[in-house]
Amino acid sequence: MECVVQGIIETQHVEALEILLQGLCGVHRERLRIHEICLKSGPNIGSVSSEVRLLCDLEKPDPTWTVKHIGGAMRGAGAEQISVLVRNMVESKASKNVLRLFYALGYKLDHEQLRVGFAFHFHRGAPITVTVSSINKMLKLHATDEAVPVTPGIQLVEVTAPATSENYAEVVAAVSSFCEYLAPLLHLSKPGVSTGVVPTAAAAAASLMSDGGGTPL
Repeated sequence: MECVVQGIIETQHVEALEILLQGLCGVHRERLRIHEICLKSGPNIGSVSSEVRLLCDLEKPDPTWTVKHIGGAMRGAGAEQISVLVRNMVESKASKNVLRLFYALGYKLDHEQLRVGFAFHFHRGAPITVTVSSINKMLKLHATDEAVPVTPGIQLVEVTAPATSENYAEVVAAVSSFCEYLAPLLHLSKPGVSTGVVPTAAAAAASLMSDGGGTPL
């Protein structure tokens, strides 16, 4: 399982967000360049269609592949009352032949994208990852060098943390607590819930840029 929230920020304020994250996390960022291929199963594979994502880390000298399957979200009254999405998620490392394998199994290409930005990995009540990236679409099949932004001037911010059925409440609390520190720059919510750009972002970014960042908390 994983806990996840998302939000958007204008590209002009990303540097200020990075300064804030550096101060909060106390670790250096990692560059992010992920080629993501989304595949969907054909009608001959079971009665229920499934979706898998193949992620290729292009920042590595020898690009590595990961298979990721995102399942259903937690349901019920408890799930509705929390601001973090808790969902099933399984991922595993794979070889460079993984795309060929899924094609052989009957999966079809749905879409592909290139995510470019940076990530912070740290522990704050739970292992948390914050990614800030621009989402780019490919004009030609697998042509990552020719990718263009889907939403110019806007970047996606995602906060995720692994969880289990036993500890998800603690992880949700850790993610929610951390997100409060980012509130002046952006609002984070469950994926699919659009909240737009925060009105206070410009003032908060100017303050962060003037004092060079915060103190690790």
